Amino acid sequence: MLESHPFEPWLPGNAKLLMLGTFPPAEKRWCMPWYYPNFQNDMWRIFGIIYFDDKFHFVDVEHKTYRLDAIKEFLMQKGVAIYDTAQQVIRTKNTASDKDLQVVQPSDLDGMLRSLPDCTAVLTAGQLATKVFSDHFGIKEKPEMGGFVEFEFENRKFRLYRMPSSSRAYPMAVEKKAEYYRKMFNDILEK
Repeated sequence: MLESHPFEPWLPGNAKLLMLGTFPPAEKRWCMPWYYPNFQNDMWRIFGIIYFDDKFHFVDVEHKTYRLDAIKEFLMQKGVAIYDTAQQVIRTKNTASDKDLQVVQPSDLDGMLRSLPDCTAVLTAGQLATKVFSDHFGIKEKPEMGGFVEFEFENRKFRLYRMPSSSRAYPMAVEKKAEYYRKMFNDILEK
């Protein structure tokens, strides 16, 4: 069954960084109607560790959800945009796993970068997101985990960072994942 992306792109005008996953999990796995909505996903814990030394900073433990207003306010302040590389997918095995997603329609990656004049870096979280983005922009060199490669688009220079997936299915402790993300955030957001 064909699924269309359920969320609007989060593209604040001051964004220096565009974070791209592949596609959200099925709605039955959401604890909130926004990016990284699965309570088992560690993305918002990673942000909490890096910026507040507290993996529960954006987590509403009692209600098993996230503090969405605080997340949005923080991302706006830091200049972080978020979307996904796929606009429409088919889940071949009814899971959220990249290996079970068939990308039918990629997102408008050119349009996103055009709408973010201050953006200098793109983070892809996960193998399929990295592949879709790299294929679209003709990026041959794959960045090392935690590293980046440079590319150009319409006379602008960008860095493409490859980060570990924030999914719990990716076998790495959240604190270790945060170390990878921290270095990139320091390079991009703290200039």
